Amino acid sequence: MNSILNRNLFFVKEHIGMFKAANNYDILNPDTQEIIMTCREEKLGFFTKLLRFTDYKRMTPFNIEVKTNSGEKVLTLKRGISIFLSTVEVFDENENLVGKFKQKFFSIGGKFDVLDFNENYLCSLKGKWTSWDFKFVNDGIEFAHISKKWGGIGKELFTSADNYMLKIDEKIPPENPKRLLILAAVLCIDMVLKE
Repeated sequence: MNSILNRNLFFVKEHIGMFKAANNYDILNPDTQEIIMTCREEKLGFFTKLLRFTDYKRMTPFNIEVKTNSGEKVLTLKRGISIFLSTVEVFDENENLVGKFKQKFFSIGGKFDVLDFNENYLCSLKGKWTSWDFKFVNDGIEFAHISKKWGGIGKELFTSADNYMLKIDEKIPPENPKRLLILAAVLCIDMVLKE
């Protein structure tokens, strides 16, 4: 696992464009506003591009790679065609399956179960349907929090509707695969629940 994931704060900024079919994000260090990782959907097929401009956008497959500034792969997110509920697979830098997200049926605001590579339950991602406020929880213990509200340095940068802050709790030790899954889930919220 790449050591860049040992950080506890990540600022995720979506690229905005009127005729944008691909999902592209930058991940920044919130203290310095420096881009530390990029998320790009480069392997987008012709028919998928077409469907991204229709009401079927939420059903289209995706394949997104997250890389460091030096081009080292950190993780890959993959989903096939989604009719009702999404199942997203997360792979590490060596293309080994690390875990999955399974969307829950009839969840107001959106909910994913975060599973390891053997489909053992790790935690749930729960959100409020009225806002961009999500938490990773298991038995009442919060592992991470995603919000649009940020009062740190460079506050003016964090005002766009497509930007959000991820705070991973210190109780998740460095090199723990949960960190990789949590960062991957942040991107899935936007592509699966908020589109």
